[in-house]
Amino acid sequence: MAAAGVVPFLPAAPTASASPQHPDFTLVHDGTAVAIHVDAADDPAVLRVAGDLQADVERVTGVRPEVVHTLPDRAAGLILVGTLGACPVVDRLVARGRLDVSRVSGRREASVTRIVERPLPGVDRALVIAGSDRRGTVYGVYDTSERIGVSPWYWWADVPVERRAALSVPAGPFVRPEPSVRYRGVFINDEQNLTTWSQRTQEPDKNIGPKTYERVFELLLRLKANYLWPAMHPYSDFFNKYRENPELADRYGLVVGSSHPEALLRNGVHEWAPWAEEHRGEDGALPVYDYTVNPGVISDYWRARARENAAYESSWTIGMRGLHDTALETKNATTIPEKVAVMNDIIADQRRILAEEVGAAAEPQIFIPYKEVLDLYNAGVRVPDDVTLIWPDDNHGNMRQLPDGSERARAGGNGIYYHLSYWGRPRSYLWLDTTQPAKVWQELRRVYEHGVDRMWIFNVGDVKSIETGLSLAMDLAWDMDRRAGGDAEDFLGAWYGRQFGLRHGPELAAIRTEYHRLAAERRPEFIDRNVFSVIHHGDEAGRRMAAYDRLLARVRAVGAELPAEYRDAFYELVEYPVHGAYLMNLKYYWADRNTLAVRQGRGAGTNRFADLAEAAHTEEAALTKRYNTAVAGGKWDGIVNPYPSQIPKAPGRPSVTRVAQQETSGLGIAAEGNETGAERPLAFSSLTRDRRFVDVFNIGFLPLTWAAETSHPWVRLSSSGGSLTEQTRVWAEIDWALAPAGTLDASVTFTSADRRFEVPLLVVNSAARARGFVEANGFVSIDARHTERRVARGGAGWRTVPGLGRRTGAVEAVPSTADPVTEGHASRAAELRYRVRFTSTGVFPVTVLRLPSLDERGARRLAIGLDEQPVTVLTGQNIATGNRGDAWARNVEEGVEKLTGTVTVAAPGEHVLRIFMVDPGIVVDQIVVDTGGLPAAAYLAPPESHHPVFNPAPGTEPGLEAPGT
Repeated sequence: MAAAGVVPFLPAAPTASASPQHPDFTLVHDGTAVAIHVDAADDPAVLRVAGDLQADVERVTGVRPEVVHTLPDRAAGLILVGTLGACPVVDRLVARGRLDVSRVSGRREASVTRIVERPLPGVDRALVIAGSDRRGTVYGVYDTSERIGVSPWYWWADVPVERRAALSVPAGPFVRPEPSVRYRGVFINDEQNLTTWSQRTQEPDKNIGPKTYERVFELLLRLKANYLWPAMHPYSDFFNKYRENPELADRYGLVVGSSHPEALLRNGVHEWAPWAEEHRGEDGALPVYDYTVNPGVISDYWRARARENAAYESSWTIGMRGLHDTALETKNATTIPEKVAVMNDIIADQRRILAEEVGAAAEPQIFIPYKEVLDLYNAGVRVPDDVTLIWPDDNHGNMRQLPDGSERARAGGNGIYYHLSYWGRPRSYLWLDTTQPAKVWQELRRVYEHGVDRMWIFNVGDVKSIETGLSLAMDLAWDMDRRAGGDAEDFLGAWYGRQFGLRHGPELAAIRTEYHRLAAERRPEFIDRNVFSVIHHGDEAGRRMAAYDRLLARVRAVGAELPAEYRDAFYELVEYPVHGAYLMNLKYYWADRNTLAVRQGRGAGTNRFADLAEAAHTEEAALTKRYNTAVAGGKWDGIVNPYPSQIPKAPGRPSVTRVAQQETSGLGIAAEGNETGAERPLAFSSLTRDRRFVDVFNIGFLPLTWAAETSHPWVRLSSSGGSLTEQTRVWAEIDWALAPAGTLDASVTFTSADRRFEVPLLVVNSAARARGFVEANGFVSIDARHTERRVARGGAGWRTVPGLGRRTGAVEAVPSTADPVTEGHASRAAELRYRVRFTSTGVFPVTVLRLPSLDERGARRLAIGLDEQPVTVLTGQNIATGNRGDAWARNVEEGVEKLTGTVTVAAPGEHVLRIFMVDPGIVVDQIVVDTGGLPAAAYLAPPESHHPVFNPAPGTEPGLEAPGT
């Protein structure tokens, strides 16, 4: 079948095992390949894809089959490729009952692949690939390519095709049913790197032209996509500049549309200025792109493109925004009602143009209420019933709103415009694929539950680096129902097994899941100074970097096991994203340590941190240079650049400070939780088995000798002294077997020749055991999935979404179409329960970290309570403002929203903390109760508290330490 260890990632279908009565179909044997027959009268897209199958068989075997248009007089085997109603030989097989197309006929883009014995006079066996329409046939052919071991990413990610001398496909029938979503595609956007690469390696005289689009078209079809919004920015050539582009798209069988500011396939960035120049007013003035000022000139502008592209299968964007992704300009309409009336006039004009120039073929027509247009839509814009509403996310993977009952009943249906890459407020993410697959999964399932199945369009930036996210999106768009019982981790395991061999799939899926978890804490493109604390929670920034360090070690271990021919693909799909994200975070970690060192008055150590920060930036640059100049022989020159010149950049080189060398020395310390000194004691609990650090440093440059002494023998240190030039980190732990029971005071004393520092320790050695989470060190921290009990009520419940959020999974209120519960929560609302043992009493803040989902026509609420006390409803941000610095901006930067209420603990002991669904679709990630010990300066929630089942021995992972210290 396929290459050893490689499993095709294809939809399930009834497949019979090979037997003497039903043997597999041989494609190549003894250096001879069976011919591929395709009728010359079939669609050009089908004729073309037969050539791709021909090339794929040759890629696997080195033998190139012949493509024929006439039936052979005699053949032991033949591949028959044809479309129902367009291929006479396939139609005859159907008419004679030799080919069952009951699950295909009359459907969109469906296909069946089946072995037929003695299909024709003189032909012993045939592998028949029959499609319901032209794209159905194309997808059937590409299914066969995958089944013989050719990845859709063989070219775009250099996934090798393992060679085989003999080749066959399984005996049983393979059916690809109609897709879940009718139009599935991508928007190439913010494409400066793709433009640079295209101009350097594909078409030196163009900035993304036909040769590049051919590669894009093939990739989309191999992924079973059918739809494209082409590149549209000033640095790339607009799609219709080259008439070969729409002609090629039609020959490939792709539908071409345009984005929200590009009405009726017009690229305003490039095309409006020359049109305006040719249509100056009587006074010689240039017309502006404002329908309230120049409706006639603008209408003619749209009409010209409608007439020009009428012959092609297109998607027509109606409505209007400003040029180049700017807001709608309406000089003569200043109020919302006036702007609504203008938009209604615009839509009526465009519909008239399409009826006159394109006719009945002018479908689908789409209306995209993006940014300010959503406000106008909600204020009363009338969108004709047969037009598809395309609902946008907030550019950060959170759907802004979804259709209500009347909108779901529209003849035109509903679609989404979803970002896997984005340029804009509050921050851009254009460099790496950093949206959690589980988040994409969860949001798309919510979308599908709301009946949004007409069109899904994904912003994929430069295409490269979004390989995994794009593959997942297209897989879900094809068959959402098949994925109902699985999750994103299942997909990742199968997908990576498909690219690198089955045995590596689980480990690569785990690596990718951890990579995305770290990005969920903060995307590498969003990293900045002083985001993560370097003094709290065991140095939360250092622990994060240590997690990255461990992850990179796992990446290298898998890479070392792969054959040499897989190294390029592995670098592109696994190593570069992980290593690049690691270094982007690392340089800011060392820069933050450098800044703190300056405040602490460190000497040589300050400069060491500056060196480490700059070394990480230099290593990151070398990593990218390797991608662009060495990987695949320099094939991807220019495709990856964190710092492009014309679009928002990833964080660059952080500034650092160096201090002048002085021939002095002196001891300094900073205990965990303190920038300097040890005013905040180090807290230890026998239940959490904490490790705490003390940074011991030199305020000068000459070596010094230091020593550390504990007040009690049950306090253990990782180091008790030595010679010090820069700094070292000393870890303190408690030997709980030796420590007496109760609340204990202890200390560690650090001394040098002329200095002495005492660090206080607060130690709680409790023999108590609890059935739930335990308060310790002044807080309780809970991963939301670790429930004592989940209660379903009112037709709603909860499900865990593995790989979602900042931990290992989050909990979602389902179904997303459930009714809100606005009163009587304790008896009517779906509930999460957590057993907690409190040692403190009082009124305590409870912070629920939820994923920042939106609902601009509703609310985003949940409720909290303790035991049988009255509940408190917490209301989250439900609107995407598009601003910087506000609540929405903070939520998308941090990947969570923190909702805080209070509970009253009247007596110590065990209590039940309760979380209630108020609005459906709420996703809870973590819960933190502050009983007086939670530091305000920390970015992340503290490590999860002790729980006898979920977290019996929490401990603390060590952070990343400066080398040589």
